[in-house]
Amino acid sequence: MLGILLIAKPQGLTSHDVVAIVRRRLKTKRVGHAGTLDPQATGLLVVAVGAATRFLQYLPLEPKEYTAEFTFGVATTTFDGEGVVTKEGPVPQDLAARVLAELPKYQGLIEQLPPMYSAVKKDGKPL
Repeated sequence: MLGILLIAKPQGLTSHDVVAIVRRRLKTKRVGHAGTLDPQATGLLVVAVGAATRFLQYLPLEPKEYTAEFTFGVATTTFDGEGVVTKEGPVPQDLAARVLAELPKYQGLIEQLPPMYSAVKKDGKPL
């Protein structure tokens, strides 16, 4: 069995979780994915089965794009909605104007340091 599957990854599953599901459903071990989607992200995950896994390296992957929802006035241990709330505070009245003024800094290609809670590994170990 070989092929390329385009799977709509639901929120809450890792890319590896999706690969594991495909392995079980298709009863095959040779399954891989192109790119990684964050567990809280939804989106298209390219999954290859069988000999098609060899071709994953040749797929042109577009940069990720995100649409996000924010809760202002709250801080968590993981910097996202999954963490424990560590701080709550008032939201400034002029917040919308301040956010709009800052948005141009975050357009285009951006290099960022990964947060400690991420899929990034150093020396084979999670941060």
